[in-house]
Amino acid sequence: MFARSHDWTLLDLRRSLTCIMGAVAQEAGSAVLLVMGTRWTCPGPSLLVLLCYGQLLPWLRTAGQPSLDAFYNETQAKMFLQFYEQPARIVFNEFMEATWNYVTNITKRNRRNMFQKEVERSQFMLYFGSRARLFKTDHFQNPDVKRMLSKLQNIDKSALPTEDLREYNRLLTYMETTYSTAEVCLDEGPCLPLEPDLEEIMATSRDEKELLWAWQRWRDAVGRQIRPVFEHYVQLSNKAAQYNGYKDMGALWRAKYESNTLEEDLKRLFDELQPLYLNLHAYVRRSLFRYYGPEVIDLRGPIPAHLLGNMWAQSWDNILDIALPYPKKPPEDVTKIMKNQHWKPEKMFQEANIFITSLGLLPAPSEFWVKSMLEKPSDGREVECHASAWNFYKGNDVRIKKCTEVTIEDLLSIFHQMGHIQYYLQFQNLSVIYQEGASPAFEEAVGSVITLSASSHKHLLSRGLLSQQHQDSEEEVNFLLGIALEKIAFIPFSYLVDVFRWKVFDGTITKSVYNQEWWNLRLKYQGLCPPVTRSEEDFDPGAKFHIPASVPYVRYFLSLVLQFQFHEALCRAAGHAGPLHRCDIYNSKVAGKMLGDVLKLGSSRPWQEVLKEMTGQSNISSKSFLSYFKPLLHWLVNENVKQGDILGWPDYSCSFEEKSTDKVSFLGMVLEPEQARLGQWVLLSMSLAMLLLILGLGCRLRYLEKQSLDKDTMILSTLPYTYFLGIAMEPRKAARKQWILLGLCFILTLCFIGLLIRMLTQHRRKPPWMRAESQS
Repeated sequence: MFARSHDWTLLDLRRSLTCIMGAVAQEAGSAVLLVMGTRWTCPGPSLLVLLCYGQLLPWLRTAGQPSLDAFYNETQAKMFLQFYEQPARIVFNEFMEATWNYVTNITKRNRRNMFQKEVERSQFMLYFGSRARLFKTDHFQNPDVKRMLSKLQNIDKSALPTEDLREYNRLLTYMETTYSTAEVCLDEGPCLPLEPDLEEIMATSRDEKELLWAWQRWRDAVGRQIRPVFEHYVQLSNKAAQYNGYKDMGALWRAKYESNTLEEDLKRLFDELQPLYLNLHAYVRRSLFRYYGPEVIDLRGPIPAHLLGNMWAQSWDNILDIALPYPKKPPEDVTKIMKNQHWKPEKMFQEANIFITSLGLLPAPSEFWVKSMLEKPSDGREVECHASAWNFYKGNDVRIKKCTEVTIEDLLSIFHQMGHIQYYLQFQNLSVIYQEGASPAFEEAVGSVITLSASSHKHLLSRGLLSQQHQDSEEEVNFLLGIALEKIAFIPFSYLVDVFRWKVFDGTITKSVYNQEWWNLRLKYQGLCPPVTRSEEDFDPGAKFHIPASVPYVRYFLSLVLQFQFHEALCRAAGHAGPLHRCDIYNSKVAGKMLGDVLKLGSSRPWQEVLKEMTGQSNISSKSFLSYFKPLLHWLVNENVKQGDILGWPDYSCSFEEKSTDKVSFLGMVLEPEQARLGQWVLLSMSLAMLLLILGLGCRLRYLEKQSLDKDTMILSTLPYTYFLGIAMEPRKAARKQWILLGLCFILTLCFIGLLIRMLTQHRRKPPWMRAESQS
């Protein structure tokens, strides 16, 4: 595989290196370079990258020749990494541009272009990833070289064979597009998208029937469409993981955390935080009981999942009005204040930028304001509204995609996304290999830690979004409960999403019980049940964006804990004294420098080292989280004891339709698939026999009729009456009706055969994502 195709000379080596370096300076057109006294023309960037492959690969394809083993030493590894750098930036930038064009304007043309750029990126990663494995790093002295080669070797789905990769990309695009473009239609009226319409209903409606309608119809519109293809996605995901040397995709995802004890650590953190959640669950259940009554809420059972103010019941802050501990002291409506002050989406982003620059960190560059999608386009384009931050691997080109609404929730979401943008700006001078967070959880935690200060009473007051100068003890409990309904309520959901997928990937959860096991986990960890009976025709996990988009989720659980650990360290650096929930690091250059120093490292060092440098601890700890909510936990425990509420949901299960998906219906009978298939073949054979019989009878009738006419044309006129279906009539009329009956039998037989053939070939039809591709 790696045999040399021709001799590699020093001139070739220098030419390729010079060509790659010229790509950066000459990003358009061509560059005429002087190589060892010889004029040589480099093509434009895309062709240049491919040409550099061609020139570089003969040098790389030298493994297996003993005389060249020394060529794969540490010095050559450094040169190899230099070769990788600039082409990688070009290839990644082109892929990000194509993907951005698609998600901000969902068209078939943009989808085709995105597919093409994904194939190019994957081929690039496959080339360099496989060659990175040729270096034996055991005796390398430079830890940086070893780390970069190690990270380069993991090429994820790019390891798939070309056809599998194309299928995988089509499948992922189908699932994500299905989610992004789904709508729920009213019986009489418009169709409603998830953002903002259905989310608005879930957040503000207090009509149990309306909430049920939105909850169920969204899952019908999305989950049921994704279910038929999800198993194939799982198979291809595992295939990609195995090409990368992992047992399944869950193992590959976990490997990104560089920890042999990740699953044990996750369980430990969940167990430490569970008392907080159980007390919040019991209190909220009692509040919902008061509002909806015993017909809807059981004080000893799980909570129906549609009543918690969120489509996925992952955060409950939208029902603060129902659960408010001290209703006579309601918090000010920040959303209303923002609208009264005529806030616009751009002002919300400017506000987050002001906060970040107050810390001495980098402002959002001019390109950001020009190229980002800060609100939903009004020109009729189909777009993906799920908020996300983007790094384009090209200078200061960073962007955010968000369909912004003027609400306090969206303002804090913007602070979070701008935290991602700051990460990208800080590590942009590192190698492209290191341009990611120290771990997936770090990137999320950096965005969230900023929101902890931005949502504090002190900060909102200083920015003119609150008018009340001080909080008394009751108002403070109200404030903390509002934060808890977002943060504490999220603990089990952020944990179980990937527990579910890891079990799907390793085969513990099979296709026949996808939905049942999803709700078993939601009952076990969240204490929630579906509001209506579910079955295996449903696929409720698919109604959450990260499932069809194949985005790992445990990062959110870890970042939930990390953000409070970061917050405590930054507050300490800012000189804050007092309860942690009152801290605001706004304007603290010391805290900003501490944060910036961490962001500049990207993923160049293991996250444990980075965490220790910032917090003094090398492990993720729940102590800061528990410290933040300590006053609220004390209040919740006392309130639950006073009401006599039990913690948890003992001996309860969710209503689930038992359905054996291994059996099929055939002529009103439930049979094994093979039995049903055999029955179909028997019916088809009988239909063919009937067709042949009818054709034979028709030929016989035609022959006899012609023979009679040839012998004597007057015979028919002298024959007595004959009978057809019990009716006496002339022989000529009887013959005509026989032909009509024969024709009807022939047509019915053909219809029957066609129906059977369709039934037999149903399982061989192209999947929906393939049909969508063929239409383009």
